[in-house]
Amino acid sequence: MPRLFTAVELPEQVAMHLSLLRGGLPGARWIDKENYHVTLRFIGDIDDRTADEVAAALDRVERRAFTLQISGLDVFSSRGPHALFARVEPTPSLLELQGEQERLMQRLGLKPEPRRFHPHVTLARLRGTSAAEAAQWLAMRGDVRLAPIEVSRFVLYSSRASVGGGPYLVEEAYPLLAA
Repeated sequence: MPRLFTAVELPEQVAMHLSLLRGGLPGARWIDKENYHVTLRFIGDIDDRTADEVAAALDRVERRAFTLQISGLDVFSSRGPHALFARVEPTPSLLELQGEQERLMQRLGLKPEPRRFHPHVTLARLRGTSAAEAAQWLAMRGDVRLAPIEVSRFVLYSSRASVGGGPYLVEEAYPLLAA
């Protein structure tokens, strides 16, 4: 039973730049740079037949290539900081691609994604990190703005059930139309 999700990959030089931010944050479990991505739609654990239906539905997506912009770092924090991430600007093209994938998954009978789409690249999982420690770390390193990233495809990833995710395997790649 595969665990699937769709995502935008990051170029090696962008992943390398983000990985250089690692360190100095107590309680951080850093994500390997090979696993950096922007999740579009978490699909979850599904049977092989449904996985084939998902792959076929995604093959019908016809969107234009676009650019992504990473600007700044932040933490997800409900009852304390639990994930450090790079913010991805929610451009219309990105939101439309994600929205189309959400609609396709629901048409296949999958449950709607309960969380609002918040484009980001997870850099670290946090455990026992205080709000003050996270705020201090962000004050020192949080003002990051990278060159625009050209997005010419999205992928369907599979993953093993593991703590923190990864390693991820590209099951299918879906090219976007030339801009």
